[in-house]
Amino acid sequence: MSSSHASAPRATGVEEEGSTLPLILGYVLLALVVIFVCVCATDLYLAQKRLDALADSAALAGADGFTVLAMDGEVRAELTDAGVAEQATAVVDVLSGEASIVAAGTPDGVSARVTVAASWRPPLLSPFVPDGVPLESTATSRTALR
Repeated sequence: MSSSHASAPRATGVEEEGSTLPLILGYVLLALVVIFVCVCATDLYLAQKRLDALADSAALAGADGFTVLAMDGEVRAELTDAGVAEQATAVVDVLSGEASIVAAGTPDGVSARVTVAASWRPPLLSPFVPDGVPLESTATSRTALR
């Protein structure tokens, strides 16, 4: 007895049918979401860096608001909280429209410490990114008289 094992012919009308269109659309949507989130994250990073630069500028200006004191034959520069705040406020008012000074002063009479704050809004509205993020930056600059 010889058994010839022939494979059953495939039915031509019963092939697996499906569309790759939903899969492609899903991947395109996922790619768009990832791109959008990356754009928003980059914008947030740049906003923080701009705020850091503003805080640095305000602290540097605050360190220039010193008064010169001569005592016992020694000349030194001394900062006051009011002088630091006045100089820092002038810089922040000119350079930024949305940032505000949270604190400006001198902890030791030779350093100016300035804290500025702003709120970041994403460039595009999305349910994947928060609507607003509070940002804050603190910078310190020292004054020296030589």
